[in-house]
Amino acid sequence: MDKIKNQLESALKDFSAVANLNKGDVFVVGCSTSEVIGEKIGTSGNVECAKIIFETVNSFCKERGIFLAAQCCEHLNRAIVIEKEAYDFLRLDNMVNAVPQIHAGGSFATAAYNGFKEPVLAEHIKADAGIDIGDTFIGMHLRDVAVPVRVGISSIGCAHLTLARTRRKYVGGERAVYDPKLG
Repeated sequence: MDKIKNQLESALKDFSAVANLNKGDVFVVGCSTSEVIGEKIGTSGNVECAKIIFETVNSFCKERGIFLAAQCCEHLNRAIVIEKEAYDFLRLDNMVNAVPQIHAGGSFATAAYNGFKEPVLAEHIKADAGIDIGDTFIGMHLRDVAVPVRVGISSIGCAHLTLARTRRKYVGGERAVYDPKLG
């Protein structure tokens, strides 16, 4: 478990250097703890692993003033676990009624639900960046133009690692000039 925590901290540190995250941004996390421990996604949820990953990512988000959004598995239609404070701040209007469980929502979403002060579930969100641990397909919860980000490691435990930030759409064609500060 220490190796998993260290790998994740390293990936998040590298990601933070290039992701341009700002206070109030949303960071979505999809995580298959089954994949992390070397099993097939959805078959061997691991509570201890989920708790370590949640605590590591939650700490990363809190240090930067960004909101953590934890993606549930397909059994809860990939709903998002988020703090009520974030739900209100983002002015979302798509709350759903479910409580994630290890086999219906996933271990990571369950850890987030149990670790947040006042958790709620949103049907969907448009995050500014995200991390996908174990090919859980977070793309549906990212803003329209997702940009892959490579970091020094490509896996957490045995799980494939993918990270993405988002940027604003470019419009205007070949004569247009874009502001690099906007991403």
